[in-house]
Amino acid sequence: MTKRLLKFLDASPVNFLAVRNIAEELEKAGFRRLDPTAPLGKVTAGDKLYVTKNDSSIYAFHIGTKSLSKEGFRMICAHCDSPTFRVKPKAEMLCEGGMVKLNTEVYGGPIMSTWFDRPLTLAGRVLVKGADALHPETLLLHIKRPLLQISNLAIHFNRQVNDGVKLSKQKDMLPILGIINDELEKDNLLLNIIVNELKKQRRLKVADILDFDLYLADTTPACTFGLHDEFISSGRLDDLSMCFAGLEAMLASSKKGATKVLAIFDNEETGSQTKQGAGSPFLASILQRIALAQDGTPEAFSQAVENAFMISADNAHGWHPNYGEKYDPTNHPMLGGGPVIKINAAQKYASDAFSASVFAELCREAGVPCQRFVNHSDVAGGSTLGNILASSLPVKGVDMGNAILAMHSIRETGSVADHHYCVKVFSHFFE
Repeated sequence: MTKRLLKFLDASPVNFLAVRNIAEELEKAGFRRLDPTAPLGKVTAGDKLYVTKNDSSIYAFHIGTKSLSKEGFRMICAHCDSPTFRVKPKAEMLCEGGMVKLNTEVYGGPIMSTWFDRPLTLAGRVLVKGADALHPETLLLHIKRPLLQISNLAIHFNRQVNDGVKLSKQKDMLPILGIINDELEKDNLLLNIIVNELKKQRRLKVADILDFDLYLADTTPACTFGLHDEFISSGRLDDLSMCFAGLEAMLASSKKGATKVLAIFDNEETGSQTKQGAGSPFLASILQRIALAQDGTPEAFSQAVENAFMISADNAHGWHPNYGEKYDPTNHPMLGGGPVIKINAAQKYASDAFSASVFAELCREAGVPCQRFVNHSDVAGGSTLGNILASSLPVKGVDMGNAILAMHSIRETGSVADHHYCVKVFSHFFE
């Protein structure tokens, strides 16, 4: 199970590739892709369906034997985007000596210092000319070799570097791409790299490229470490580890009583207010169409929402042995201690006493330990997609996740045991 997670993490450096990889696993398991522009048609018990939005969010449905109006649906939600750096248009910046760097902008809230002096690459999607202007073709890109690096300034020029240095997103975080050896190389340098990388998918010319969504990614593989290999070290554990746990549970589930839903959203790191984010009505619309097709009455969807339960799965802050003062004195989850229910009085999380008790009981029934996280009252916390989704799909739900260290670093640390625990309780929830 852990090896499958590591493989998925390495193959999913950005949201677009994560969605493609999830879709491939769903199709292997017999899920059929829906075209949201076409009529849904008849929906029957046992049907396995999925749909994507913007190539960067994906929603899977395993239709149960009991009607949505009576049984509701059981939903696990997560997000597939992570903090990184997006390549700007006209990105090449030619410097003295022929050195070229790329112009980038920050996506989400990365710990920027962790991106220095690491071999990086590019991944994302490229839009090329299609049938007409409204229908460009999408090609996915993942350059699987070290291509870039954001290099530190030597300590001799920055004596205060170990005392804490304010970093400029525009000046300090631009990656070096290479040195131009030929005057002809400088024109369309990045586009030529893209064309060369995509030639196995399609023969292209630079003029065929319309635009791209490309991001920086670490090339160092995910791995386990520790005395007993008990820890996981990887980029994007937040939140791809939860995406994969939900996928594993969906594929392992065999009982067909309640309809099961796996919703993987995009853009959680930037607020979720996009057509592919948790703030979009897209998922609610698809569920409404499924309920109507199954039950035939307009009220079926509203009844289904009232009978539904959601697990919003986004990782939690694990207790750090070097910074114990940052944590709540009685609610600080440990790595390896099991899934974490996240609670916040200001309603940054969807959890309340009802939903927390439901999830805690699911853990008990599954034989899985359960923990709780509450922020230190003097330390501002983050938020996640649970409440944002509930604004368009008002279901009962809990916010939870596995405890990790160094959240939003280029390399985060999680627990092997917690991943197994999470898959186990998710599978029990779906069953």
